Formats: sequence, structure tokens, C-alpha cells
Amino acid sequence: MYQIKFGTDGWRGIIANEFTVDNVKRVAQGTAEYIKKNHANNLSIVLGHDCRFAGELFVETVAQIMCANNIKVKLAKDFVSTPMVSFGAVTYKAALGVIITASHNPASYNGYKLKAHYGGPSNPATIDEVEKNIPETVELKLKSVSELVKAGMIEYVDLETLYVKEVESKFDLDAIRNSKMNFAYDAMFGAGQNVMKRLFPEITKLHCEYNPSFNGQAPEPIHKNLAEFSNLIKTSGNIDCGLVTDGDADRIGLYNKKGEFVDSHHILCLLVHYLHKYKGMSGKVITTFSATSKLTALCNAYNLPIQITKIGFKYICEFMVTENVLVGGEESGGIAIKGFIPERDGIWIGLTLWEFMAKTGKTLDELIEEVYAVVGKFAMGRNDLHITEEIKLSVLENCKEGKYSSFGNYKIEKVEDLDGFKFLFPNNEWVMIRASGTEPVLRIYSESSSDEGAAKILEATKNAILN
Repeated sequence: MYQIKFGTDGWRGIIANEFTVDNVKRVAQGTAEYIKKNHANNLSIVLGHDCRFAGELFVETVAQIMCANNIKVKLAKDFVSTPMVSFGAVTYKAALGVIITASHNPASYNGYKLKAHYGGPSNPATIDEVEKNIPETVELKLKSVSELVKAGMIEYVDLETLYVKEVESKFDLDAIRNSKMNFAYDAMFGAGQNVMKRLFPEITKLHCEYNPSFNGQAPEPIHKNLAEFSNLIKTSGNIDCGLVTDGDADRIGLYNKKGEFVDSHHILCLLVHYLHKYKGMSGKVITTFSATSKLTALCNAYNLPIQITKIGFKYICEFMVTENVLVGGEESGGIAIKGFIPERDGIWIGLTLWEFMAKTGKTLDELIEEVYAVVGKFAMGRNDLHITEEIKLSVLENCKEGKYSSFGNYKIEKVEDLDGFKFLFPNNEWVMIRASGTEPVLRIYSESSSDEGAAKILEATKNAILN
């Protein structure tokens, strides 16, 4: 029997290998058992799928299992983003939401994400309980989807229009549309494409077609995957900002008018700067262990509390549900802000920044310079080392035992180990080593005052731990 395990953001597997109809039935049954035990007075769920291969087949399988357990289903008819399902769970007051998506993974994968009634990732306790409920097989006799629709157990809902109306009520879209700035959007063939066509039919668009193979490119919004979009901005000469979202549109990528990638660390700082300094909003800032230290410096300058969590948006979400949080986000591009659901949303964050630019009349670089004026310039680096499991475990053991006193010329002043190992150097520079939990990979993160400095730290660290 294949053991189904949820990772940091749901269960994922290769389609027709681990991710099969039978295994989806098993996970759905585990989810149904959780709902029946913990939400006996609210047997309801919101379901959706993104643009991946066989999404409709898999989501209808989940719907059939739910109905066999007497759980009523609100089902998105066409592909939707993860934030749309999360918002749908809140709007329809459902016990849970589920979206069939593998997010930014390659096209050969599909996945299953659990969303809580509050509109964000389910907490670790819920996920653990669902996992424990997953049976070895499912023997239920299932009715057809058409029968279940006629019986009123399945109701088709338009989550996309629901989301568009919420966007229109919360943003000054006219300011963006009527500004003298030109914007561009790359959907990476993902689930954000239709929303952006509806909101901004005139802007420059790339990869906004249905293509379940993603044209052979994993829909992860990182610079190495976005050369075509970057070159489009560079050659056009008149695009002021480019927005990118991943396969299920919950992560953001961003480009300035020179076609240069703007990382999530800078985006987080821009959001705090805009929401607090310009809009007068307050609240706690939540970020993960791998984020820039300048975010802490910015919060200190603005007298805003900041909380550092383990890596994974589910840890950020737990605070957003219970506390007054202004901005919550992580290095990988998953960010949420006050005024919407506690869920990562690449489109929502992108529109916040476009509104910032439109209302100030300033370029992205000019706004970043405003942040630098408060905290100083900074640059981040990251290197994923694909090594053997033996070497990975050896490096981690050396970290645990305090074997490293320096990496090349970088002398270690302090070590933090909230989630991985962060080695602090003089002059507010640092490097962090964190292992992947699922593959023989060591992720190395660095911070310095320049791109060159961040790259040098990565190289020195790599040489020290592998030699």
C-alpha cells in the first residue's frame, strides 16, 4: 500500500504513479472522516482544481466521495486558483476547502491541498488527523456526478467571479488602469490567467492560455524559469512592472522596468512600507526564518511587532487567524496581507504593488530606494546543492555539533537554529543551511549588502561544507 503523506503544502505525487484515482479516493475519505468528526453540524466542502492534467477527473472523484459520506459539495466548474478556493470556503461557510493542484511542481505532478474554514492552509493538527484517517482502500459505491447534481448534493459555483468582485471592492483599479504606467502579466499557463484577462484586458500578457504541460517548464515564478518574460520587458522598453504567478496563482514573481527580478524579501519590505507608512495601517509582521533581516529592521523603525516562524506558510497562517497581522510572507513568494483571507495570493499582492506605483507615480526602483533609505541596501542569495543523502546528513551533523567556526573569511559570531542553521557574521551578513525533508538537497541562503557579496558568501559556504 502506498503511504500518503502531506508535505509543507499538501500531498503531491506523479500523475498515474502515486497520484491516481484510487489514492485520491483514499485521501478524500480521510478528509470526509475528519469533517464528520469535527464539523458534524456543518457537513459541507468547497472543491476546485487548477489547470493541470485530469484536474476535473480528480476533483469530481473527491466530490463523489464527499457525497457518499453525506457531505454537501460546492464545486467550481472550471479551473480556479488556490486563493479562490480558500475565499470560497469562507464565503460559503464550509467546513473545509480542497483544491487539486501541485502548485509550482512540474506538469507530471498533481496534488491535494487542504484549506480551513477561515480561508487559509489547514493547521498541522488537522493535516495529521486527516493523514491518520486515510484508509488502505475505499469500497464505497459512488453515484455519478450528474446524479449528485440532480439530488442537490453537488452545486456548481463560480469562484472566479466571486474573487473578481472581491478584488474590485478592495482595490483602486481605476488608479491602476488610468495611470500612465504600463504593466505586464505572465500566468505561466496557470490558474490566474482568466482573472487577469477580466481585470486588465489591455495589459501585455504572456502564457495566458490553457496548457496542462506548462510548455515543459515547471510553473515556479523564479528568475531562471522566466527568461522569456524578462526579455519581453527589456525589449519592450515601455513596461513599468511585470507580475508573475505560479501554477495555482498563490505565489508571486515580480520584475522592474529593466526586466530585473525583484525577490520576495524586497516585496515584503515594500508591502510593510506601503501599508504602514502610506496607508497608516498597523499590525504584526510575520515572516519565516529564511527572510531578510532588513524586514526586522524596518519593523523596528516603524515600531511594528515582528514574529519569525519556521519555514512554511501554514506557520504564518496560524498567527494571521488569531492575531492582528499586517503582512505575513515567506522567501518563496507566498505572501498575504491584512484585509483579505490568511492565504498566499500572487495576484492580490501584485495588485497591491501596482496600486502603490499608480498612486505615487513612482517606479518600483524608486519605491525600493525609499525602503533602502530606512534600512540600507541589501541583497539575498540562494543555492540548492544537489548532493548525496550521506553528505547531507554529515553536513547537518557538523552544524548540530558546532563544527563550523567560519566559512572561508566569514567568521561566525552567532548561530540560530529555529528551522535549519543560520550563521551570523559581522556587518549584518549571514548564511543559512537547511535540508530538504524529501530529497538529498541542502538549501543555502545568504544575505549581504550587494548581489556580489551574497554570492561570495554562498560560494565560501559551499566550499567549506563540501571539502
